[in-house]
Amino acid sequence: MVLAGLLLTLVAGACGGGTRPLSTLVFIARHNGDYEIHLPKTTAGRLSSLQSVLPWDASPVWSPDGKKIAFYSDRTFNLPDRDDNVDIYVTNADGSGLTRLTDDPRPDAFPVWSPDGKRIAFYSQRGGDGNIYVMNWDGSGLTRLTNDAALDIPYGWSPDGGFVTFGSNRGGDIDLYVMRADGSDVRRLAHGIGDSFHAVWSPDGSRIAFEANKEGNSDVYFVNADGSDLVNMSVHPLRDALPVWSPDGVHVAFVSERSGNPEIYVMDTVYSFLTGVTNSPREDTLPAWSPDGTRIAFVSSRDLNPEIYVANADGTGQTRLTNDPGWDIAPAWSPDGSRIAFASFRGDRRDVYLVNADGSGLVRLTNDVNVAWAGR
Repeated sequence: MVLAGLLLTLVAGACGGGTRPLSTLVFIARHNGDYEIHLPKTTAGRLSSLQSVLPWDASPVWSPDGKKIAFYSDRTFNLPDRDDNVDIYVTNADGSGLTRLTDDPRPDAFPVWSPDGKRIAFYSQRGGDGNIYVMNWDGSGLTRLTNDAALDIPYGWSPDGGFVTFGSNRGGDIDLYVMRADGSDVRRLAHGIGDSFHAVWSPDGSRIAFEANKEGNSDVYFVNADGSDLVNMSVHPLRDALPVWSPDGVHVAFVSERSGNPEIYVMDTVYSFLTGVTNSPREDTLPAWSPDGTRIAFVSSRDLNPEIYVANADGTGQTRLTNDPGWDIAPAWSPDGSRIAFASFRGDRRDVYLVNADGSGLVRLTNDVNVAWAGR
């Protein structure tokens, strides 16, 4: 099932084998069940007008202490002038203290908290290139980590906070790289397997799981943090993508089309056992482990539009948490496992919402008023 036309964000593109920037935008769009980065040559004809989804807030991420939620947002969109810029915001978990952390004419997106909650790495097109920056959680101390004419996208911090993984097309494809948290010691971890996305560290920091799209088919790969032992863990002719580690580091949940429809599976990384978590007539995607590793939140279109569901890790106890004609996407568990943040298209706008893990207590967390500017 292809759901085209849902724009999530925009970042700077690159051409000429990844060697120089373009003014053309690169979109992250919903396509075939998840959110993917598409270079300009692949976006033609897929994306439609933004009129029905503005203003919008995207991809909420919890601070490690569970007190704040960062996200990126377009709150100044002007359709006639195509003024489509995004910035990084943060709010308290109770909805108070909504603060704009970045204010640049170019897009800032993809915030990623450091494990100690003191810093946020993010993507920025400021300066004309798509590079990675880091700032303190309050917007101060802005520092540029990468300085390349290619596209650099942050994926995540190592559990000890010492390293940052990112994708870059500086070598042609979007390969997986790692660098120290100060931007030094840049190393390529994987290449020659197509574009690499959605890289996540194992809880002990020893391995990285990611998806790579080689010759039009995505598979789930593992690689050691030093770049050794690159292994295709799924080896399947149909798409496997969006891996996420369980908190104990023994299992990886991912999305697979091996049954002909996007479903969620759990892989035992020790014995390679595979468990089907979902089996519905429509796509199930975007798995997220609960902090205790017993449950998985996900997005399902089994009720004709995307809603947030939760299931036990073995697939039992599947429960729908949201029920709205709009689209509910991008679930993220609070660190204590009591609540789930998500982005929702309700009416003519998109906001960040919170819901209790049992489906009660739905609260809209963001709106377009009372936004403070950190002013750093």
